Amino acid sequence: MTRTPDPVASKPADKQQAEQRTAEPRPAEQLRADARQNHARLINAATVAFAEKGADAPLEDIAKRAGVGIGTLYRHFPTRLDLQAAVFRSQVGAVCGKGDELLQSASPDQAFTAWMRSLNAYLVTKRGLSRALIEAVGMESELISSCWMAMRETTERLLTNGQRAGAIRTDVTATDVMRLVHGVAVSSEKTPDRADALLMIVLDGLRTRRD
Repeated sequence: MTRTPDPVASKPADKQQAEQRTAEPRPAEQLRADARQNHARLINAATVAFAEKGADAPLEDIAKRAGVGIGTLYRHFPTRLDLQAAVFRSQVGAVCGKGDELLQSASPDQAFTAWMRSLNAYLVTKRGLSRALIEAVGMESELISSCWMAMRETTERLLTNGQRAGAIRTDVTATDVMRLVHGVAVSSEKTPDRADALLMIVLDGLRTRRD
């Protein structure tokens, strides 16, 4: 009786093993991928929740938004402070990334103006979270100082770009700009519809005069 060759058995062992690795991810790799996805979902959900309900937004609500259990949230972020810090770092990274994109995609004056608006919008929406973190870890903590430095350095790059193009006054520093934008964010906290108008007044004072 003629036996039909087994297509799997007839393949070289090393080829079978390679196909199995490709078709069936190893459990450890899959676990790491799932963990990364859950981590990202939790940060995204917390970002929205903190913006809507403040830095004290219920953790159960954040877990539900992320589509995970509360136990998963605590495995990634053992305390509320851990989650707040992760959101803060993530958002600072995102806004600074936008600033670097502006350097490549807009004229020096337009890039600086757009950065001022982005920075102001960030400070307005994250003011409650920033306050909670400063109260918890202090202004001189690694978290606050490193994030502040990242925003200052991005401001420096866009400011220098504008100054070299002759669009922005040369007697202004990145720290000056940060303080001015922070002042607009604080002063317009109760009247957010006035924020952009105040920012345009500040920008008018920062631009070079062309008589």
